Amino acid sequence: MSKLVTTGKRYLKDGRWHDGNGPLPDEPRDWEPPMTDEEIITAAKSDPDAQPLDETELAKPIPMPQVKQLRRQLGLTQHQFADRFQIPIGSLRDWEQERVAPDRTARAYLAVIAASPRTVEKALRSFKSAPQGSVPNSV
Repeated sequence: MSKLVTTGKRYLKDGRWHDGNGPLPDEPRDWEPPMTDEEIITAAKSDPDAQPLDETELAKPIPMPQVKQLRRQLGLTQHQFADRFQIPIGSLRDWEQERVAPDRTARAYLAVIAASPRTVEKALRSFKSAPQGSVPNSV
């Protein structure tokens, strides 16, 4: 009977270390060497969801919505802006301090607020007053 000791994905079986692929080599020098830079780039390029950026793309600044500027133009405090437009105060603070960038949906919502804050307020008021499960007809 073998003694089984688990440590993460590796385990000791019959006096030899194993992982999900079978027994590990006795000597670390027998293990597979780390990937070269070229192998890393090839592997990254084969993943359609994680394409590496080239030098020109890395040099471009990432546009950040000017949330604080928008809020100040409307003459609102953080709490007032968050309450009026139903945005979590923590998210608003993170956006303003540029700790976190708003996601695509939030950026679109902020663009609509910037274009027509009164329309957004009116829509949100009618949405709040509408019975649950129904959608207001007009804004």
